[in-house]
Amino acid sequence: MKAEAPLVYCLVLNLNRRELLRETLDSVQRMTYPNFRLVVIDNGSNDGSQEMVRSGYPSAALIENGTNLGFGEGNNVGMRYTMKQGSQWIFLLNNDIVVDPNLLTELMNAAMAEPDVGILGPKIYYHAEANTLWYAGGRINYFTGVISHRGVRQEDRGQYDAAGDTEYVTGCAFLVRREVLETVGLFDAVYCPAYSEDADLCVRAQRAGYRLRYVPQAKLWHKVSASSGGGMTPMKTRLKVEHNLIFFRRYARWYHWLTIPWCVGSIAVVFVARELLKGNFRIVGALAGGFVQALKRAVSK
Repeated sequence: MKAEAPLVYCLVLNLNRRELLRETLDSVQRMTYPNFRLVVIDNGSNDGSQEMVRSGYPSAALIENGTNLGFGEGNNVGMRYTMKQGSQWIFLLNNDIVVDPNLLTELMNAAMAEPDVGILGPKIYYHAEANTLWYAGGRINYFTGVISHRGVRQEDRGQYDAAGDTEYVTGCAFLVRREVLETVGLFDAVYCPAYSEDADLCVRAQRAGYRLRYVPQAKLWHKVSASSGGGMTPMKTRLKVEHNLIFFRRYARWYHWLTIPWCVGSIAVVFVARELLKGNFRIVGALAGGFVQALKRAVSK
């Protein structure tokens, strides 16, 4: 990467995960890309995260939202800030990751080689299983009503080492061109506090003519769900179901709805049976609650 490399603002959103955040910031600061600035957006932590950033990372800008705005709007605050600073590229990063030092260099090499690419994402592994894939490109299946990660839980044997266009880039590590945000807007608040806002922005970008790119040479390791407490909680289950249905109501065509109910229903039956056998009755209730809430929101619009 040449000295005149474009300036990239790296945004890390945080809420009460001080030690996770510390490891993430240490890792991000070791990136080899020669021209990036670090911004931490705090969503109202009360665990001393803000003091840790101010004292331990004086070169990082700290934005204090004072309250939990959720993933989308919390990052929107940061993106608005960086756009006022003149940023041309914005890199959203989770606060529960460890990055390869060449992560941003590889992504920006790919970005600068193809001007019509608007959003890029790396290959992502589980932190606890360093060679097990969590994301190797994304899929949106309008016939089944499912947004998914390619390669998830597979051992990396090189089967996803080819860079290529993808249908969806996860918000865990989301490099976006400023021009995209100016054209299609930021994350949609309808998905507050979390889930499906990244897929929604990806679809808007694609429909505006921008390509999405998966870059396997760029790598990071994700402590999956650590930033939100770990595991599938009733709240996460409800939000995932509700926001997934909102997403497909917005973007699926009429003929997709000939199959979506059957596919989603089949998946739900399997999920319910598995969780009932485990005794997870609250999660089953949350699944039903997500459907009900999504239907209410659909009818109200």
